[in-house]
Amino acid sequence: MINVFCADIGGTNSRFAHFTLTGRDLAGLELKAVRWLATAPAGSLAGQLRALYQGDFPLAPTKTDLAVLAVAGPVSEGRYSKLPLVGWEVDLAAIGREFSFAEAHLINDFTAQALTVLAPPGAAARKIIPGEAAVGGAVAVIGAGTGLGKALLRPNIDGRGTPLVVPSEGGHADFPFAGGRERDYLDFLLAKNREERISGNSVVSGSGLSSLHQFLSGEELSPAEVTRGFPRHPRTLEWAARFYGRVCRNYVLETLATGGLYIAGGVAAKAPELLTHPEFSREFHASSSMGELLAKVPVKLIMDENSGLWGAATQAWLLLRDRPGLGVGGR
Repeated sequence: MINVFCADIGGTNSRFAHFTLTGRDLAGLELKAVRWLATAPAGSLAGQLRALYQGDFPLAPTKTDLAVLAVAGPVSEGRYSKLPLVGWEVDLAAIGREFSFAEAHLINDFTAQALTVLAPPGAAARKIIPGEAAVGGAVAVIGAGTGLGKALLRPNIDGRGTPLVVPSEGGHADFPFAGGRERDYLDFLLAKNREERISGNSVVSGSGLSSLHQFLSGEELSPAEVTRGFPRHPRTLEWAARFYGRVCRNYVLETLATGGLYIAGGVAAKAPELLTHPEFSREFHASSSMGELLAKVPVKLIMDENSGLWGAATQAWLLLRDRPGLGVGGR
């Protein structure tokens, strides 16, 4: 049995898990424990790990055979990342000097979300829009939380189930506003955020919901208050569903994701009505030239908010499955 430590470091919450892996099949992954910590108070990943291990987390670094840490930022050489929405720098060399992991790897958080498609949360994903996924087609994975994440998955690139994941920082790209009242909203955001450009991170995210509701109603609410109040604020829900449908459509077209679209992230998991609202489907299929292609793309929602941990654990399985002695015994 192999002991695997996984982390999913987000802009608002960070999640940590102990998995065990028995045998060479992905089905041998078992989730043993999960802990959540707020991201900002720790000040660094090392600070979070100190708090985690000072608590009741059951797997010590010295008992960990493999650690996979997923972070919300671009990763260099599997060892370093600067998290743009958190302001942290993560260096595995520094982490390794303090915490005695036998082996550790750093991956992008949406690399993890993409690999989740292969794990139980992906299998249990809720069907939002039916379709006909192309066999062997690329799968788009997108999700909004503190920011907007994207990745592309090719589930099987060699005939033996080896996936390829292409992460993205597309959430930092300019958001595609239309004209009319949307142009007024763009001007509102430029003034409110004191920015020269508005990215998807500022629109399709928790803070984006708050800004949108303020623009439409004049009322300042937290993201949680906005989602709880959707039944009383149909215009906010309609606009938010339209914007989410737009970024999903554009990413499917940009990547030719004929294998389907999976939506992850806390915003949709907490408020699935964003995706079941008719405006989401209408906007997702809105293309005069690619409507036929989009009509075939199935859309699913990953409801498990620990999905990033499962993706990190799937990465661990991929790293371990061909090694001799797997399943003979851990440390």
